[in-house]
Amino acid sequence: MNRKRILLWGAIGGLAFLVLVQGFELVSGQRVDWLVKFGVAAVVAVGAAAVSRVTHRQLPDANERT
Repeated sequence: MNRKRILLWGAIGGLAFLVLVQGFELVSGQRVDWLVKFGVAAVVAVGAAAVSRVTHRQLPDANERT
């Protein structure tokens, strides 16, 4: 698995977390500090990249049949 894929999965994870936090803010009316938002999003991005690197051999590519 190349680095581009790993970094893209990390970015998807971080952005998905930010969307989740924005939805929370809209529904609850409470605000989350921007430093907390982006700090946790960075941790989620690193975690998503790490998980994609570890599990890439267990998952087939999109064009492969099982």
